[in-house]
Amino acid sequence: KYESIKEEYERIQGRIEQPEEISLGDGLRLRKYGGVFDFALPWYQDPVVLKMSERRTEPYKLEKLAVMYRYLDSQGELYWIEVQQDGLFVPIGDATFWQEDMPITIGVGEYRGKGIGKKVAAALVERGWQLGYDALYVGEIFDYNIASQQCFRSVGFVPCGETEHGHRYRLDLR
Repeated sequence: KYESIKEEYERIQGRIEQPEEISLGDGLRLRKYGGVFDFALPWYQDPVVLKMSERRTEPYKLEKLAVMYRYLDSQGELYWIEVQQDGLFVPIGDATFWQEDMPITIGVGEYRGKGIGKKVAAALVERGWQLGYDALYVGEIFDYNIASQQCFRSVGFVPCGETEHGHRYRLDLR
């Protein structure tokens, strides 16, 4: 028990470094968030993203996006999901990892439904193993978001409780 408390304290103190990059293979990677986010604004104006991840219809403005990314960055490890195009990596979405939640957004529509979310989820589960977590959680997946349910179930998550609009999910790592 002492070791897990010590590990959590060290993580909070920033001694466990977030990787700059996590390779997902096939020209995909996660890249550490660096504070620049304006290119992501169209993602959070897309009705599909708003419905599936936010349960809202009102598009984000840049100020709201800044608040969201500050919050996510303060909670855990924030990454851009990037795909290689013509030798360069281009952001197509974002993912945040902390023990209590793992929101994944594929912001560019042409990349949805191609298994990228599953690769991101699997890499974040591996990160949980590396950090020695006993379990990981997804805070809420809305009942109508079948794609996210399938994504997280495919890497071993199971529903562990009802929420107002869906279910919380858990993956035991021990």
